[in-house]
Amino acid sequence: MADACKFARHAVNGRWFSVFASFLIMAGAGATYLFGTYSKDIKGTLGYDQTTLNLLGFFKDLGANVGVLSGLLAEVTPTWFVLLVGSAMNFAGYFMIWMAVTRRIAKPTVWQMCLYICIGANSQNFANTGALVTCVKNFPESRGVMLGMLKGFVGLSGAIFTQLYLAIYGTDSKSLILLIAWLPAALSVIFVYIIRERKPERQPNELKVFYQFLYVSIVLALFLMALNIVEKVVDFSQAAYAGSAAVVCVMIFIPLIIAIREDWFQWNIKNQNAMKPDTEAAVEKALDIAPEVKSEISKEQEEKAQKSCFLTICNKPPRGEDYTILQALLSLDMLILFAATFCGLGASLTAMDNLGQIGESLGYPTKTIKSFVSLVSIWNYFGRVFAGFVSESLLVKYKMPRPLMMTFILLLACVGHLLIAFPFPGSVYAASVIMGFAFGAQLPLLFAIISELFGLKYYSTLFNCGQLASPLGSYILNVKVTGLLYDNEAVKELAKKGLDRSSVKELICIGVQCYRLPFIVLSAVTLFGALISLVLVMRTRKFYSSDIYKKFREIHGVS
Repeated sequence: MADACKFARHAVNGRWFSVFASFLIMAGAGATYLFGTYSKDIKGTLGYDQTTLNLLGFFKDLGANVGVLSGLLAEVTPTWFVLLVGSAMNFAGYFMIWMAVTRRIAKPTVWQMCLYICIGANSQNFANTGALVTCVKNFPESRGVMLGMLKGFVGLSGAIFTQLYLAIYGTDSKSLILLIAWLPAALSVIFVYIIRERKPERQPNELKVFYQFLYVSIVLALFLMALNIVEKVVDFSQAAYAGSAAVVCVMIFIPLIIAIREDWFQWNIKNQNAMKPDTEAAVEKALDIAPEVKSEISKEQEEKAQKSCFLTICNKPPRGEDYTILQALLSLDMLILFAATFCGLGASLTAMDNLGQIGESLGYPTKTIKSFVSLVSIWNYFGRVFAGFVSESLLVKYKMPRPLMMTFILLLACVGHLLIAFPFPGSVYAASVIMGFAFGAQLPLLFAIISELFGLKYYSTLFNCGQLASPLGSYILNVKVTGLLYDNEAVKELAKKGLDRSSVKELICIGVQCYRLPFIVLSAVTLFGALISLVLVMRTRKFYSSDIYKKFREIHGVS
C-alpha cells in the first residue's frame, strides 16, 4: 500500500502525467471554433443584424489571438496562477453570454457583448501559455512533436465539444454556450497544480511514446469525422448521442494509460538504480552537471541584467541562445517570421471565414457547406500533427530547416486558394482539405521556430507576440480586401438587374466571379509569404545544420 501511494505521488508529479493533463486542457481550449454553431442564437435572441454579428466575431478573433498579456503574466507568476486566471476569464466571459442569450439578465449593449466574448476567447491564450509553454520546456528535444500534438487537440476540440453537448443537452445550442463556460474552466482548475515546469530528463524512447499518443489521436480524429458524416444522414436518439460521447471520452483518456505506463517504467528504473551504489553515484555525478551549467548561465544572466535591456538590443546573442523580449522582437528573423505569418495565416483565416459564403456563391446546398466546415476542422488537426512530427523527424535525420517546411506549406496553401478562384465540380472539397491542412500546419511550425531561434527563457511572451500578425492579416485581407471585392461583385449583379444597394436587405453574390479576384489576391499574398519564408531558410541554414539540441543534452548530463 505504501509503495502504491509512493508511485501515485511519483506519477502525479511526473512529466508524462503532466502531458496528459495538457492534452485535456488543450482539448477544451478551442471554443472559438464553435462560434458558428451558437452565433445564430445570439443573433436571434438579441435581435442583431449581420453587421453586428460580424463585429462580435471580430472581437472573438481579437481575443483569441492577442495573448501578450498571458505571456507577460507567465514571466512573473507561476503556471498555476496563469491557468487560474484563464479559467476565471473563460467562465466569466461565456457565462455572461449564456445569461444574455437565455434572457436571465437584461439585454446587454453591443459593446458589453463584444467585451464578454473577447474575454472568453482570450482565456484560451492562458491555457495555451500554461500548458503549451510548460510542455515545451519539459520536453525541449521533442518540442516539434509536442507542439503538433497539443495544437492538434485544440483543432479537435470543436468536434469533441459538439459530441458532448449533443449527449448532455440534446440539440439545444444555447446550452452549448454554458458547456463552453464551465467545462474548460473546470479542467484548468482540476489540473492547476499538475502542469508545472519540471527538470527535463533524457529518455531514449521519448519519441516512440509521442508516436503512440499520435496514433490514439488519429483514431479519435477519424472516429469524430465518421460521427460527423453519420449524424448528417441518420437521426440519432439521445441514447445514441450519449453512447458516441462515451466512446469519445474513453478515447480521450487512453493517453492516460500510456502516461502511467511510462511513469511506471521510470519508477522501476529509479528503484533499481537506488539499489546499485555505483550506478547511483554515476547518475548523481551526471545530474550534478546541470547545476554547474545552470550556475554559469545564471552568472552570465546576472551580468547582462546589470545592463539596461535597451542597451542590449543591438548586442544580440547567437541563434538558439536566450534572447531578451526586445532583442527577439526587433530582430530581422522575427520581422521575417511576422511578415510570413501575416501573409500565410492571414490568408488562411480569410479563406476559412468565407467558406460558407463560398459554398453559397457556387450553389452548394446547406448540408454540403457544413461538410466543408467539418473537413476544414478535421484536416486542421492533421496539419498540426503532421507539421509537428514530420518537421521534427526531418530536422533530426536530415538537418532540414524548419522554415523550409513552412515554405512548402505556404505553397500548398496557394493551390487551395487557386481552387476557389478557378473552381470546377468538387474543387471546394479539395480546397477545404488543403486549406484546413495548411492552416493547421502553420501554427506548430511558427511556435517551434520561435523557440529554436530565440530560446526558451522568454518563450511565454515571444510565442504570443509571434501570432499577433494573424489577426492583423485576417482583418486587412478579409475585411479590407475580400469583403470589399465581394460586395463590389454583388453590386454589379444588382446593377445588371436594374437594382441598387437600397433595393435589398443583404448583399449576396452568386457565381464563380464572386470570389475569383479576392482569391487570386490571397494566392499572390501567400506566394509572397512563401518567398519571405525562403529568405529565413537561407538565413538560418547554418544554424539548423548544427546540433540545435546539444545544449539541452549537456544540461541533462548526457553527451
